[in-house]
Amino acid sequence: MIAIDNVLVSDEVVEEHFVCDLNKCKGGCCVDGDCGAPLTKEETKIIKRIYPQIKSSLTPEYIAEIEQQGTHTVDKEHGYVTPTVNGGICVYGITDEMGIVKCGIEKAWREGKTDFRKPISCHLFPIRITSEPGYEAVNYEPRETLCKPACKQGKALKVPVYVFLKDAIIRKYGDDFYGALEAVAGKMIRDKDRK
Repeated sequence: MIAIDNVLVSDEVVEEHFVCDLNKCKGGCCVDGDCGAPLTKEETKIIKRIYPQIKSSLTPEYIAEIEQQGTHTVDKEHGYVTPTVNGGICVYGITDEMGIVKCGIEKAWREGKTDFRKPISCHLFPIRITSEPGYEAVNYEPRETLCKPACKQGKALKVPVYVFLKDAIIRKYGDDFYGALEAVAGKMIRDKDRK
């Protein structure tokens, strides 16, 4: 376990490898799950505000779900989450011509329609953060079957999880945190090489 300020980072975030392989998984993390993507309270307000900018990218079926359920819902276990269609795909998912599901919120961000990229829980996947009294736990939790191609590709390219998720980690915790994580990772690798 790596402790940086009040954040405990699992060693796997440094030791394991991961690079999304969308041609194989087809963006399945936007489709498969117990509920929609976890949201912070602040993100629920942001998504409600920017929904008009996102709406044009979405299918009529998904727009109808949002009009019925709202821009977010509440799950008993996970709290605020994005709505889903029949317990499956996130209402903000868009499927491209290759059958790959991507984020409609992120599409609006890439087009300059909003300054909000996407929920931080999505940006950080396959890292999951659990808040406990006094600290946050940062764990590596890829989906066993769905993420196999990403784990394989990460190993082949020798890209550690924390490197693949650099932008997301900096967005969540800042440059100083990432620099500290990078320094610890470097030491862990040097120590391992000495053995």
